[in-house]
Amino acid sequence: MKAIRLTRTGRAVENCEAEMPRPAAGEVVLRVEAAGICHSDVHYRAGTSPTGPLPLTLGHEVAGVVEHVGEDVSNFANGDRVCVHYMATCGACSFCQSGDEQFCPDGQMVGKHRDGGWADFIRVPARSVLPVPDDVAIESAAVMMCSSATSLHALNKARLQVGETVAVFGVGGLGLSAVQLAPLMGSAAVYAVDINPAKLAMAESLGAIPIDACAGDPAARIRAETGGRGVDVALELIGLPETTQQAVESLAIQGRAALAGIGDQPFELRAYGQLINRETEVIGVSDHLESELRQLLAWADAGQIEFDRVITGTVPLDAAAVNHVLDDLESFGDAGRVVIRP
Repeated sequence: MKAIRLTRTGRAVENCEAEMPRPAAGEVVLRVEAAGICHSDVHYRAGTSPTGPLPLTLGHEVAGVVEHVGEDVSNFANGDRVCVHYMATCGACSFCQSGDEQFCPDGQMVGKHRDGGWADFIRVPARSVLPVPDDVAIESAAVMMCSSATSLHALNKARLQVGETVAVFGVGGLGLSAVQLAPLMGSAAVYAVDINPAKLAMAESLGAIPIDACAGDPAARIRAETGGRGVDVALELIGLPETTQQAVESLAIQGRAALAGIGDQPFELRAYGQLINRETEVIGVSDHLESELRQLLAWADAGQIEFDRVITGTVPLDAAAVNHVLDDLESFGDAGRVVIRP
């Protein structure tokens, strides 16, 4: 079968021939119909975020159709439309039992620690598979598995309450989901911060108030827009020291900044002026939960959110096309969430 694989960090991903996967007990093999290209994949390609043994098939936003079912799997059958929770976990440890499966000590992330979905087929534990409702597009189901789910987890970690205000720093795949999810969860206003006019226009079309970071300090603009108060919740989805500092600076008293952007650079905070004196919080956000995926699928099935608007393009299962998208993401270009259609 065809697969797009990372063979060496710091180099372009490549078209490869891979062995057709066979399901072990408790596993299923899916024929991939949609696989998202995430900014995290940029970090995997660069080596900023270490991956499992190479060569490795990337792709952690995956949806498709069940092709083969392993022994001891009774809840799925060939032909079922499904999507993949990218955490392949043990299901038995204290973290899995408490619903915090992203910290499973034996967990492997699909497309990072084990082969992912940039391929014709993928093998995953049946425990990691969720059914896709008939009225939900398969591309939408794929992007829910990371960009939308991580945004929802960030809003949940920030304890967003009805009537509160939100600032979203970075309007890529995660940000376009966040500006839709926050109002659905009861936010009074959403401010979308970016340097890209096309992304800001998309966020505005989704109901957000655009803040052009090229036109001056976005934190100052947000405080001005909120009468000097600031926002209750800020999501940092880029991973840069500058935007992290801006997210914290945009907070109101007792505001919460949730950091989901991957970065390897330190950032500075003024402990008294920014945190202690205002009782603000800085919260780390790691992945997302199966329960949140099920919530997203239910919202999509009910027509309460249009995840297809997060998708800004599709490409074939071809390394040249995928590398072009990764290059655009690396330079913070126009791409929102692009989906591979094998």
